[in-house]
Amino acid sequence: MNLNIRLSKAVAAPVMFSLLLITGCTSLYNATMEGVFGYEKRELFKKSVTALQSEQKDAQKEFKDALTRLKELYGFHGGELESVYEKVKSSYERCDGEAKAVHTRIENMEDLAKSMFSEWEKEIQQYTNPNLAATSRDQLRLTKDRYAQLSRTVREAESAMQPVLGQLKDNVLFLKHNLNASAIGSLQGEASGIQKQIEQLLTQMNTAIAASDSFIKTLPK
Repeated sequence: MNLNIRLSKAVAAPVMFSLLLITGCTSLYNATMEGVFGYEKRELFKKSVTALQSEQKDAQKEFKDALTRLKELYGFHGGELESVYEKVKSSYERCDGEAKAVHTRIENMEDLAKSMFSEWEKEIQQYTNPNLAATSRDQLRLTKDRYAQLSRTVREAESAMQPVLGQLKDNVLFLKHNLNASAIGSLQGEASGIQKQIEQLLTQMNTAIAASDSFIKTLPK
């Protein structure tokens, strides 16, 4: 592949990726990358796991920020309440956006995994050497098992985001309609519960990020 073609792929691929992910067309993106840009399924799959891990880190950062904003809210003892409300609202919106982005990344990874494993199984049938076929079959089985564990872990972390988002949204809505000091007092009664939820979520996200990292290391360079 000459330099101009490599540069074209490097520039065009991220643009195509962004446009198709925004519209939710992950299957179309995968087909385009493989057909037009010449990426193999295995390469796309590895990129999808790496991208998911990056998105998980971004989401974790936003939920950590949400925890900080909530602590500021619950510790409110005077000042500009409107400013505190806006910070909590913005934090919730960013968390919601990151949760949706993580979901899209997981869907993309799942789509590519299914396609890659299907192709791998078909290619095993093409071997003429039974020993090589058996080795490839064992590698496929091991990779599937590792991937199944990764999929469960990231799905569990994703699911844990939803109740936290619900609690954050409740806080935002309550403040929106009751923007006064007494409202803060009402929310303080819920403080320990939601803070514990977020802390548990952050722990699950750490586990998911570590699982992604561990799985990436098992893939061919």
